[in-house]
Amino acid sequence: MDISKNRIVDYTLYLLLFFGFTYILFLNPGKSRPLLSLQMPQCQTSKTTQYQMAVYRDKLDVALSTTSTENKTLLICIVNKAYVDGDKPMLDLFLDGFWVGKDTKTLINHLLIVAMDQTSYERCKFLKLHCYKLETDDVDFVSEKLYMSDDFIKMMWRRTLFLRDVLKHGYNFIYTDTDVLWLRNPFPHLSLNQTMDLQISTDNFNGNQLSEANPINTGFYMINSNNKTIALFDSWYANKDNSTGLKEQDVLVRLMHQGLFRKLGLKVRFLDTVYFSGFCQDSRDVRAVTTVHANCCRSITAKLADLTAVIHDWKRYKGSSDNQTLTFRWSNHTACRNSWRH
Repeated sequence: MDISKNRIVDYTLYLLLFFGFTYILFLNPGKSRPLLSLQMPQCQTSKTTQYQMAVYRDKLDVALSTTSTENKTLLICIVNKAYVDGDKPMLDLFLDGFWVGKDTKTLINHLLIVAMDQTSYERCKFLKLHCYKLETDDVDFVSEKLYMSDDFIKMMWRRTLFLRDVLKHGYNFIYTDTDVLWLRNPFPHLSLNQTMDLQISTDNFNGNQLSEANPINTGFYMINSNNKTIALFDSWYANKDNSTGLKEQDVLVRLMHQGLFRKLGLKVRFLDTVYFSGFCQDSRDVRAVTTVHANCCRSITAKLADLTAVIHDWKRYKGSSDNQTLTFRWSNHTACRNSWRH
């Protein structure tokens, strides 16, 4: 008898629990909704997090990743308003080199134009290039900076700081001044297996690509991102305030002669002007020349005049016969030579 009563009580309890649970789930949906939508806040949080990541992602990293090759290598040049103004701006002439050069057109896909002011940034965007606006802390980098002026030196140090940031983001790059014409693809003449940390142009090549006696020029160089090269840029930039009257290139030369390259274990190659030439020392072989730099020149106007002559020389060479190539001569860099008289 007691057993039957217990079974009835148990059965009754089970029924009450069943109806109570059914009521919560189906008959009172307003109260049950939090249970059914328990995972919704997680989805909303995930979307918010993704949105924040999109908004606050490093703008430089976006620009670098968009421009670089699969092995995180890109080309970089830096411009300001003075390089995009005029009937034939320096930036346009620079791009002409890629157009008339041999195997150079596709390299523009991996060229990042770094603008130091809004005008040059807008011009870059108009040309549909890869563009990055460099913040300059309200310093005026808009107008032309004559060689070795105080503003010129400040602009060069700002460039050095930016390029150090690129290395710290893990990207290898070729830095090129805008007054360098790319007449051939330079990569066949550069070490690409990363055995060389730095490959840098020279004003006058002394015949030994490993000699620190070569007068380097920071207007064109290829550098790989690693601990050694980042340490180089850290030391280089740290000397900014102890180098009154010296441009960043002079400071790098001084550090090199003080043994910093060897101390850091850097493998450095100094580039032959036969391939990577300039107005300081013309390439003696038009069949091999890769880049032409308007170095040993003081003003943008002079550089434009003499680089335009280089473009004409190059077109003349491309349209010439083999016999004419043997007698080829570059035009005199008259405007650049005269720029030092003012």
